[in-house]
Amino acid sequence: MAIPSGSSTLKLPMPPTGQGRPSMFSLPSFRSGKGPSPSGASTPLPDDVSEAARLLSRSGTIDDQGGTYGAVEDSESQKAPSTPRLPNKRVPLKAKARYYIPSLEWIPNYSLSYLGGDILAGVTVAAMLIPQSVSYATSLARLSPTTGLFAASIPPLVYALLGSSRQLNVAPEAALSLIVGQTIQSILHNDPHTHPVDSATLSLVIASVIVAQVGLISFVLGFFRLGFIDVVLSRALLRGFITAIAIVIAIEQLIPMLGLVALEHKFNPETTLQKFLFLIENMTHAHRPTVILAFSSFALLVSIRNLKRFVSHITLLYRIPEVLLVVLGSTFLCYKFNWDEMGIDILGDVKLSGGAGYVHFPLKHTALKYVHETTSAAVLISIIGFLDSIVAAKQNAARFGYTISPNRELVALGAANLVASFVPGTLPAWGSITRSKINADVGGRTQMASIVCAVLVLLATFFLLPFLYYLPKCVLAAIICMVVLSLLGETPEDIHYYYTMRSWVDLGLMTLTFVLTMIWNVQVGVVVSMVVSLLLVVRRSSRTRMTILGHIPGTDTWKPLSEHPAATEDLPGVLIVRLRESLDFANTAQLKERLRRLELYGTDPSHPSEAPRRQQARVLVFHMADVESADASAVMILKELFKEYKARGVDVHITHLRHGTYQSFERAGVVRMLGEEAFHEDVATAAGNISRVASEGNIAGRL
Repeated sequence: MAIPSGSSTLKLPMPPTGQGRPSMFSLPSFRSGKGPSPSGASTPLPDDVSEAARLLSRSGTIDDQGGTYGAVEDSESQKAPSTPRLPNKRVPLKAKARYYIPSLEWIPNYSLSYLGGDILAGVTVAAMLIPQSVSYATSLARLSPTTGLFAASIPPLVYALLGSSRQLNVAPEAALSLIVGQTIQSILHNDPHTHPVDSATLSLVIASVIVAQVGLISFVLGFFRLGFIDVVLSRALLRGFITAIAIVIAIEQLIPMLGLVALEHKFNPETTLQKFLFLIENMTHAHRPTVILAFSSFALLVSIRNLKRFVSHITLLYRIPEVLLVVLGSTFLCYKFNWDEMGIDILGDVKLSGGAGYVHFPLKHTALKYVHETTSAAVLISIIGFLDSIVAAKQNAARFGYTISPNRELVALGAANLVASFVPGTLPAWGSITRSKINADVGGRTQMASIVCAVLVLLATFFLLPFLYYLPKCVLAAIICMVVLSLLGETPEDIHYYYTMRSWVDLGLMTLTFVLTMIWNVQVGVVVSMVVSLLLVVRRSSRTRMTILGHIPGTDTWKPLSEHPAATEDLPGVLIVRLRESLDFANTAQLKERLRRLELYGTDPSHPSEAPRRQQARVLVFHMADVESADASAVMILKELFKEYKARGVDVHITHLRHGTYQSFERAGVVRMLGEEAFHEDVATAAGNISRVASEGNIAGRL
């Protein structure tokens, strides 16, 4: 009997069975790797050949709708038997080091031909990132501008050494900065009288605790190879979250854009809904010069960005840093015409600590009491930040033809945030889809672009901030509102797509995330939606996919009744069920009820209150070609199910059983309970045996 092996076959001597032909499904000697010698004496096969037989016995071609295992027809494969592969040599330590620390690979081999593009990309991204980082820190996180700049300079340097993406730009993100700000304000608001230090210093301590936890969580997730979490959350959930975040940010920034900051401190609205109502009630108290400057800056930014789309072929115009121009222009005009004396709020003096003050341990004893209150925010930031980063990394990897490891990305991003947390007062830093795309478009080909960008931001932290003394805060709010437009860009398209596809579950999940985030806060909205999303995944995975097979007249094949109208059930009282996936504790828990419904109603949709459409089967045949594995819990449930069928007088037969699953059945006692005669090579063999036994009268009365 030839056992398929892709391009070669391994021929093993097999004794004849009662049917006059060998059957791998009825010979325990084959399953144990032993077989009779040509002379009839039982001779054990060598271990390597035995193992090859086990592996090859299930590698033949499987007809998708119920065919048999057959050898691949290949003239070359018949000429020489396959030989076991020798184990691969161990990977050298140096190669492993280059894999886990990519900078050991790209820095020594760096080509000077990349330098021009990398420098240009670094300068371009820095021109956009410096004002953005200041905006995120002051307007969203409500911290010192230096926190945003440190977060845009230190993490990128660490990621450049450890990250596997060549174009990913790591820096603060609007949504994550907002979460940090909301967490800090919640702690200050809930317990305002027990803090011996001023609120500004305490805010920096809490921010460092959050960033340290984000780094630890991300590093641990990557170390234990949990990078698959990027496939857990659905696009609908993320779209609902991003849309809600955009609206929350817009409402937050409308307050400084309307000049209502002082009035906000008086009424102190907490939730987004309260702030929205505050805006409506106090719209008439808006500060006119602030409104004119803010919305003029916003209109100018939008106009320049839209104009750049039409002149993308003109490199010089396309690379204009509109954000930096608006920041420098408004700062100069504010200084020249004394707009601060008109009541326009400005950035003011920004002080940097000196000496040893640049480095602090983030989790010292005075900060540990805030760990419990910030852990949920840190977990949320870690998950959302990673999802955004891995999307950006994969997009550039596909564009430039290299691979990305989600686990290594988690480790690199975790290490970057962990190192940054030692600088007092930083923000979580993650990859950005927009900045990474700009980085690649301008010419960034390696992480040297990120190093250039980080160095420029670091220089700006020490030397540029004094020149931004007169920078209007309403202009920073206008810059952030530009980010809102980017966040909302894909929302209409996604809503239209889900509506067109009649995907009401996705629309419902998206709406739930949006509403909860708007009414309560970001944490509640995302956590509840994540729980609902995971429950939906569990619900789908707990339903074993199965179908009823019918015989195609005039052939030796069985096809699903729901897909092939010509298929018929020509064996009265016999139900042939094909299990379409591997079995585990989750999807076998409801197997008994699913089979009962198949017996009574078939595969058509039905309500349990309806009268049965079919007679209960007296013989059940399980087609298990798709069951590649079955864990211990699943085998136990199947054993109990088979036992119940036998107690009811229902005969159970199994076909196309894979070798590994057969071994599990054997260890669990299923083979002993059903008997070797219940296991068949294919459905045709099982049907023939059932018909033969029925004709002999053994089960004729029941059929």
